[in-house]
Amino acid sequence: MPRLLLLLCLIAAAHCSAAELSGRVIGIADGDTFTLLTAGKQQIKIRLAEIDAPESGQPYGNKSKQALSGLIFGKDVRVAVQTKDRYGRTVGRPYAGDLDICAEMVRIGAAWAYREYLIDRSLLTLESDAKSAERGLWSLSEAKNMPPWQWRRQGNQDAAPEGCNIKGNINSKGGRIYHAPGSSSYGATKIDVSKGERWFCTAQEARAAGWRAPRN
Repeated sequence: MPRLLLLLCLIAAAHCSAAELSGRVIGIADGDTFTLLTAGKQQIKIRLAEIDAPESGQPYGNKSKQALSGLIFGKDVRVAVQTKDRYGRTVGRPYAGDLDICAEMVRIGAAWAYREYLIDRSLLTLESDAKSAERGLWSLSEAKNMPPWQWRRQGNQDAAPEGCNIKGNINSKGGRIYHAPGSSSYGATKIDVSKGERWFCTAQEARAAGWRAPRN
């Protein structure tokens, strides 16, 4: 009986440890995706659970990314893991000390509560308060303030995966060039997947696939 009890305890402990990650934030992809470096030097892409931030091509997209960066970049965080998404990213709620990062992003008006995947209904209250106070993205005009899930559904960014907003373009000479948000040609570059063009989550991934950075 003691051995069985010990085995059950070990299984329970393993389950609990697998449900939480910790490490330092070394990269910010956008307002709801970042890269975590664990103590074991493993890099893990984390998608913030239950919230949705403006995409890079949307109004307030860059400010949302800056907001997340200000909260966690270079800091040690722990992540309460919920699941993995279809892109292989770990989905969870990160905490910097006692600060709930998902809740804070909604509170300051840098993200929406993600209705489709919502578990914590208090995020809706935080969103309502931010909207009433016109904080962050809620200071935009109604025409510019479109939920990102609706923006993606309308075909913007040619169905770019969330957090994977680097454009892998093929030019008229067959050259494979990737464009990261903020680069001079990013806005004008369109992706046509039927021609072999694609999206990348990181510049490292793009280079490994044979794309190069623009020379200008």
